[in-house]
Amino acid sequence: MAKVKTFAIPLKIFHAKQEIEDLDNLVNRFIEENNVKQVFSVSDTCTTDDNGASMGVIRVLAYE
Repeated sequence: MAKVKTFAIPLKIFHAKQEIEDLDNLVNRFIEENNVKQVFSVSDTCTTDDNGASMGVIRVLAYE
């Protein structure tokens, strides 16, 4: 059965690279700890404020 897990992080100016690496580590740890055998899809999207500036990232993982 397919399952979906959503992860989110805030982005701070000049820290985005580290925050994306932290998000990668969080997702990889989830995959390892939950013995995920098959990943169907990984998708990222940015959240924005009222001015259109990126303020966060949402990552969706579809897995079995």
